Amino acid sequence: MSQNQLIPHLFRTEYSKIVAVLCSVFGLNEIELAEDMVSETFLIATETWGLKGVPDNPTAWLYTVAKNKTKDYFKHHKIFNEKVKPALQNESLNVVFELDLSDKNITDSQLRMLFAICNPILKKETQIALALRILCGFGIDEIAQAFLTNKATINKRLQRGKAKLRLEKVDLLSSINNSIDDRLDTVLSVIYLLFNEGYYSVTSKKTIQKELCIEAMRLTYMLLNYSRTNLPKTNALMALLCFHSSRFDARTSDTGELILYANQNRDKWNYELIKKGAYFLNLSVDHTYSKYHYEAIISYWHTKEDDTANKWESILQSYNQLLQISYSPAIALNRTYALSRANSKKEAILEALKINLKEYHLYHMLLANLYETENKKKQLFHLKEAFLLAKTTNDRKLIQQKIDAIK
Repeated sequence: MSQNQLIPHLFRTEYSKIVAVLCSVFGLNEIELAEDMVSETFLIATETWGLKGVPDNPTAWLYTVAKNKTKDYFKHHKIFNEKVKPALQNESLNVVFELDLSDKNITDSQLRMLFAICNPILKKETQIALALRILCGFGIDEIAQAFLTNKATINKRLQRGKAKLRLEKVDLLSSINNSIDDRLDTVLSVIYLLFNEGYYSVTSKKTIQKELCIEAMRLTYMLLNYSRTNLPKTNALMALLCFHSSRFDARTSDTGELILYANQNRDKWNYELIKKGAYFLNLSVDHTYSKYHYEAIISYWHTKEDDTANKWESILQSYNQLLQISYSPAIALNRTYALSRANSKKEAILEALKINLKEYHLYHMLLANLYETENKKKQLFHLKEAFLLAKTTNDRKLIQQKIDAIK
């Protein structure tokens, strides 16, 4: 890997780790200081490696520079006297502070940061933006591209979020020690939204943004490695993400166009991820099921061949259960497709027409699918409505192909 590739790669993997550890030391109110110190560390790496070459262990090199910068800061700023010396009052004042960048402390610090960011005082889009920046190492350009906005908007969103956390004096330690039970659902929700933004992006030119999905899976895996958050619903979410991710390579054509589930080449599915999904789904079994359980079960059945016994009936029943605990028109819409496969298209059409999603292009796409063998005129009408409402170029291409096939 060349230096031009290595620096961005390390920024993605190590930036968030060092920032989280520094925030554990300085406090969340000094998050911008932590970010500046890590940014300076990478700037030094760029300059030094350009002159002397890449060291044998670049990660360890970055950690050493970060540790030295922290020591220097403590020596020259009042924070040393205010925070470090009191903690060392029973020790020699000559003790040199050492930044703990062990794997365990990095994971603990990132977990604390995750729960601090997923604070109900922040808007969901701000939580996600902060998670992408601080926990996933995404650059401002990348976040702006992910949400199809400009750098100025993202910068303002991040600044407002950090200011709010400072104003409310959010503490990293108490965020995880006292808020796991109350805030875990919010944490899982943010990860779920992050994955969905990657899996089906309506704000990006790319239909699938694997980087967002991978980061969502990494954060979930981090939760599974912590005993207090390794709960059935966390395992169920991980199962869901594995099942969805298994179809990455089959969901788009070579030219980037979306391929619907029914038309996907199953040879391109990742069966290793399907196995992992089944593993986490088994671990999630509990007397109480969350929405992630039912969504994971639905996704599990979608990995089976269409002629598998009870496939669509099982999917339909899971949707029925899901709607009871987490109703949304979008879930009700998805249920109607399962209803069409388990029972009949006519019954599904009657149910679909009851759902108020006329401004949603997938609503019209589904009705077009249901009318395909029932009424060509209505099928064409709904395809044209879907085309007008579609938000991405790839969606419009897919819909236009279906319209052309009818004419």
